[in-house]
Amino acid sequence: MKHLKAFLVLALIVVANSVSAQSTFEKWPAIKEFHEVMSQTFHPAEEGNLAPIKARSEEMMNKAAMLLKSDIPAEFKTNAILASAERLQLKSKALHKLVTSNGSDAAILKSITDLHDTFHEIVGLCSDAKK
Repeated sequence: MKHLKAFLVLALIVVANSVSAQSTFEKWPAIKEFHEVMSQTFHPAEEGNLAPIKARSEEMMNKAAMLLKSDIPAEFKTNAILASAERLQLKSKALHKLVTSNGSDAAILKSITDLHDTFHEIVGLCSDAKK
């Protein structure tokens, strides 16, 4: 019974975070567009397939730049979110440069993982901003 209760609490937390991310994506289309490229490149990279990020690093860089230039919802226009979005743009440029200069697979994986963490930092800050 304890395990069932723990599972239900965990499931509720996961669902709440998912709903929060969904509403963030609905309110800020540019972050949703960035997420589409991130999810289609990061998850294969986690499994050792770097072909998607090598093929789409320029697109990722452009989506990060568009994120900063987009119409950011007022509730998300905090100093912390803007600073994280700037870091996202800089890190995506660095990743693209690494890819175009034939950086090592290990360096590319480290870079996209860091970029992924920054993206989730932004989504988390957006969730906090809505509270």
